[in-house]
Amino acid sequence: PSSSGPASSSADDGMTWWYRWLCRIAGVIGGMSCAVAGLWNCVTINPLNIAAGVWMMLNAFILFLCEAPFCCQFIEFANAVSARADKLRAWQKAAFYCGMAVFPVMLSLTLTTLFGNAIAFATGVLYGLSALGKKGDAISYARIHQQQKQMDEEKLTGCLEGQAL
Repeated sequence: PSSSGPASSSADDGMTWWYRWLCRIAGVIGGMSCAVAGLWNCVTINPLNIAAGVWMMLNAFILFLCEAPFCCQFIEFANAVSARADKLRAWQKAAFYCGMAVFPVMLSLTLTTLFGNAIAFATGVLYGLSALGKKGDAISYARIHQQQKQMDEEKLTGCLEGQAL
């Protein structure tokens, strides 16, 4: 018996529905910033800036394709690519998005490439943080600490009793 709703879709990767939407929205905004900055980067005569701009526009297309396939309805394979991207683990998306965003900056280190790729890189960071898992609550940490302290005291008293004999 599977339940419907946001909780059942995130049960496999541990992401809450709002965090999943945050990552998707960051991906769409990152795609828009990559597209605008990439187009602006291509308005030059420097070949490295043009290459970085083309790469940034490719990044924008990939971000739209993976995070918001409804933006690419005119492409037949958009839903298939999005479904495959959804099957990737969070750390894989993080590595892909961060690596994708760093490459144009390495090609041409300008403010346009830095600011244009910042949100795309932040999308990768968000996915990376979700791959780390959620932080435990203070009560469970206190309980674990208390158990370790109690075990350490038992070991210490066992050693002292062994020396007294």
